[in-house]
Amino acid sequence: MRVRVLGCSGAIAAGSRTTAFLIDDDVLIDAGTGVGDLTLAELERIDHILVSHSHLDHVLAIALLADSVIRLRAAAGRPPIQVHALGPTLHALQQHVFNGVIWPDFTRLPSAEHPVLQFVPFEHGERLVLGGKTIEVLCAHHTVPAAGFAVQGGGDVGWWVYTGDTGPNPALWQRLRGMKVAQLVIEAAFANDERALAGISRHLCPETLAAELAQLCGPLNASVEVYITHIKPGEIEAVMAEIGHMATPHTIRALAAGQVMRMA
Repeated sequence: MRVRVLGCSGAIAAGSRTTAFLIDDDVLIDAGTGVGDLTLAELERIDHILVSHSHLDHVLAIALLADSVIRLRAAAGRPPIQVHALGPTLHALQQHVFNGVIWPDFTRLPSAEHPVLQFVPFEHGERLVLGGKTIEVLCAHHTVPAAGFAVQGGGDVGWWVYTGDTGPNPALWQRLRGMKVAQLVIEAAFANDERALAGISRHLCPETLAAELAQLCGPLNASVEVYITHIKPGEIEAVMAEIGHMATPHTIRALAAGQVMRMA
């Protein structure tokens, strides 16, 4: 399994793209500005989009992707791209984006019978099989209904886990202690001097991240590859310096757009 990091920034600036991960070539996890780096042929191959929550930095490329590939998929007789998310997230997309005001309703175009997008609800704890990949929907604790995702790497290699945007989340760690986590992508959106803001917005800073990672323990997860995502532009050095002072058995690195994560 290959995970291509299209975007992992908490906001935009030159060289900074918001959250999107391409699993192999057909499953997209979140659809931030990083999706715009894909070629048209790569966009056409995407059959599933899993959305962690409704915030713009995670969903804005869904509408633009649909517009890019609608003619190609129709001409090829391809089925709709399935957009998987919690029910409230899909409702927010329908009401606030695909409403004919912000963007055309691509769940009814080019026709109601053969749309380019199809909304498919999921629930926390559900396991999906998409493109031959097993994906479990994890809980997240954010300002809107939210989820994370665990993707099975195959064989004994373990799981690739993306927490989504989340503040402190004991239920997540209870679940992950029962899984072999090979790679963990978790956010730290703010430095410690903005801990209050992080708390209000239900994000993590290095101090709260340390408390969260201390709960990832046990024989299955004695030492895990941890990658930090969602850092705000211009804050990477400060955030990673603070993380560098953490006492942890896990290996922690900053994620970078363009990075490819492989699980044999």
